[in-house]
Amino acid sequence: MRGLLAALGFLTRVPVPPAVFDDARARAQSLAWYPLVGLLLGAVLAALAWLLRGTPPLLAAALLLCAWVWLSGAMHLDGLADSADAWVGGLGDRARTLEIMKDPRSGPIGVAAVGLLLLLKFAALASLPPGGWPALLLAPLLGRSVLTLAFLGLPYVRAGGLGSALADAPRAACVVALLLTGATCLLPGWRGLAGGLAALLVFALWRRACLQRLGGMTGDTCGALAELVEAAVLVAWLVRA
Repeated sequence: MRGLLAALGFLTRVPVPPAVFDDARARAQSLAWYPLVGLLLGAVLAALAWLLRGTPPLLAAALLLCAWVWLSGAMHLDGLADSADAWVGGLGDRARTLEIMKDPRSGPIGVAAVGLLLLLKFAALASLPPGGWPALLLAPLLGRSVLTLAFLGLPYVRAGGLGSALADAPRAACVVALLLTGATCLLPGWRGLAGGLAALLVFALWRRACLQRLGGMTGDTCGALAELVEAAVLVAWLVRA
């Protein structure tokens, strides 16, 4: 349970006892709880969407997106901005890319990346049909599940970074969490399957880019991954057969 609290405290703005962050075992165990935290976040968004039924679609989408960003603390958006700046400004050089990621300032590329992604999410939320609430569950669920998958399959290249504590995460528990995530994607039918496939495609492209440029991943690239997967799942949900 302390692992769940650590995951909640790290991935959301939900207040948790500060002591869980001093527990190395709880931090390592938290990785297996990431998918559940994503599902809980999605449940809050789905409940908010239900409360906003009857509200003009554009206004409802804006309120949902604001709640989404606030609940997650904009942490992953920060990773997206840093990754975008570093990938362009790094000019293919590993050391320079890592150096730019450490700069707390955001350049024009990072600002543009965040703006475009939020615009895409907003448009997708405004386009969801009345029965599209499962997309609000799947997007945060898959956005956090791919982080668990990433730590199982890629090295963390920044020693002492926030993600370094997850290197000792229990693999069996993480695999079970990912299998349950896959089963959940099948529940809504083909749209859920499309969302799961979109998440895997984004993950595969992200993994290849990280290995080629950095030889692994960082916390910033993981944040970018979560945001890109969430947007991809929403778009995939809206694609017509």
